[in-house]
Amino acid sequence: MTAEKWIGLSLGTDIDWPACFEAMVRRLQPRFGRGKQQFDVKVRRVLMDPFSLTDPSKYVLVVDRLTHWFKFAREWLKKAALMNDVYLLNNPFTFQAMEKHSAFCAMMRLGVRIPPTVLLPQKEYPRNSPAYAKTTARYNLLFDLDQIADQVGYPLYMKPYDGGGWRGVTRVESSRELHKAYDHSGTEIMHLQRAVEPCDVFARALAIGPQVLPMRYDASQPLHARYVVDHGFLSPAMGREINILTKTINAFFRWEYNSCEAIVADEILYPIDFANACPDSSLTSLHYYFPFVVKSLLLWTLFCVGTGRKMRRNLDFEPWFAIGDDPSLDYSEKLDHYERLADEYFETAKFEEFCARRFPDIDSQLLEFFLGDEFDAILCQKVKDVFPAREHDEFIEHFRGLVRLGARGMLSPRPDKTPRRRN
Repeated sequence: MTAEKWIGLSLGTDIDWPACFEAMVRRLQPRFGRGKQQFDVKVRRVLMDPFSLTDPSKYVLVVDRLTHWFKFAREWLKKAALMNDVYLLNNPFTFQAMEKHSAFCAMMRLGVRIPPTVLLPQKEYPRNSPAYAKTTARYNLLFDLDQIADQVGYPLYMKPYDGGGWRGVTRVESSRELHKAYDHSGTEIMHLQRAVEPCDVFARALAIGPQVLPMRYDASQPLHARYVVDHGFLSPAMGREINILTKTINAFFRWEYNSCEAIVADEILYPIDFANACPDSSLTSLHYYFPFVVKSLLLWTLFCVGTGRKMRRNLDFEPWFAIGDDPSLDYSEKLDHYERLADEYFETAKFEEFCARRFPDIDSQLLEFFLGDEFDAILCQKVKDVFPAREHDEFIEHFRGLVRLGARGMLSPRPDKTPRRRN
């Protein structure tokens, strides 16, 4: 009798890519193993209830989209990793590094060009804790906020050190705006970070395993229009750098489902946010690029389950720091070494061989799915969940056209998919 191994989906509000993921697993009916030891891969959504620390787990891998804010589920994940060897995307033991501060510090040590950044103490402290009041009175130094802002340089952004989804981000161009933003920050710990201006382009690279897709991003647009369909917005050098840096960040912190935001100015790439526990993967956000999410997550999870890849729960900074601290290496040479370490972590060559051997027709199978009725029903449901009824017909046609265009473009083999600048 063939055994079963289960992929779990730990979900919050996601409804589109999980339905696509489940549909494709049903279509592929993946089976792995050797000789008589065969197993089928199945998928189900994770439900939460009280658990004993010694309970077995039905899952061998869990894709986590919930526990960055749902703490009960996070503790279940930690238990599953420690007690049951469940493979997790992402590693819950490094969530604190997904507070931007730690990620900034680590990448600066590697020589990555992070804009000048200062961490400010909280403006206010919890009023129901006498210990805070006593400690701050004794040890917190008075500081000149304007002087610090002048050192960072205007214009700048004030943003929570642990923020996400543009929460609490304020653009600051004057002393008046600076004090207003700080006064409203309350108990939040805030970064001041210099704006990179003028800039040539804002990019967001989505990565799942070693698969990286840079996309042009326009934060001034409504959410459904922020990802701009543009295949020529990065030069070859910038395309190479954002790919390597995204893989480097993820391998360094053991993150396997993450995104990296970066600004390019005068052919210099400045990462500004690259610690996202729940990167945007929505159909109504990514539209043209949505097939990348489904394909990449499908292949990476099946690779991990099918090859018995073990989760790296612990971190090892030293090989990276040895490169970053080496004065004999220039930045380009360091990128080469970082890419080597990242590809070793992700087993990139093994992954590519696995995909070519086990799923040679994955593009045609996915294309059939995205052009079919099953996906169209998922798309219609997603639009109805996001937009008011009066806009349903308009946005169903809008996203139907973009996703079909993206599926035909992204799922057709091309010799080189690196973004190129148009002449």
